[in-house]
Amino acid sequence: MTRSRTIASWSNGIAASDGEGVQMTRLIGSPEINCVDPFLLLDAFGSDRLGDYIGGFPSHPHRGFETVTYLLAGRMRHKDNAGHEGVIEPGGVQWMTAGRGVVHSEMPEQENGLLKGFQLWVNLPASDKMVPPAYQEFPAHDIPIEMLESGGTIKVICGQTDAGTKGPVHIPATSPLFFDVCLGGLERLGQTVKKGHGGFIYVIEGDISVGDKIMEAKTLGVLGDGDCLDVVGGQNGGRFLLVSGKVIGEPIARGGPFVMNTKQEVLQAFDDYQRGQF
Repeated sequence: MTRSRTIASWSNGIAASDGEGVQMTRLIGSPEINCVDPFLLLDAFGSDRLGDYIGGFPSHPHRGFETVTYLLAGRMRHKDNAGHEGVIEPGGVQWMTAGRGVVHSEMPEQENGLLKGFQLWVNLPASDKMVPPAYQEFPAHDIPIEMLESGGTIKVICGQTDAGTKGPVHIPATSPLFFDVCLGGLERLGQTVKKGHGGFIYVIEGDISVGDKIMEAKTLGVLGDGDCLDVVGGQNGGRFLLVSGKVIGEPIARGGPFVMNTKQEVLQAFDDYQRGQF
């Protein structure tokens, strides 16, 4: 017998600044919602004011987890210390596995206009924290969009819909779902979200209902226990991210850009970085 998930807690996030003064809203990784295992951080950014984003994220290290950059508007150039470079454009995604260590930068490829998107941090289990760095990058035209019977859409970045549409990003460690969903007015979506997986919904535009909880734009809802999800669009519809992944259930030791299992491993990461071993 299936059990439908409800919204266990919710937040509008807190104002934050990262990189060289980039203004954003921190939705996960804040005092309100510290972690939604396996997700360590979610930042939403969106501004057409140059000063809010032009400083970007100059070169900085990561170890022990994955970063996901998903752009809705604007352009972002990324580079790393191994010579990897590219530009993320609207609707595109970069899923970077930092693994044992990478030094990279993400800088706006524009000097005017709207920059809007998300940065998500996904934890790695202890067995994968020291794997070689890797990238999975896909422009918008390579990400499948499933058309729903009532006119809505699911953009499938990672995971598989109940109708069988598969996203191009493949992450065995946590088997995530990462969907960008648009529902029309009072349109309904049912989707399996596996038992033992943590997850959340973030409403981008409009509003939706999950059970008896109405979620408005710019609200994040943490999913309660269950194995399926039932979402209904508001009177004028709604657009939202649906993200879930296998719970890791291991100790988490954070140290700025490093996320390991113990404090000693974090200290070792700082030492390795200072020695130029990334």
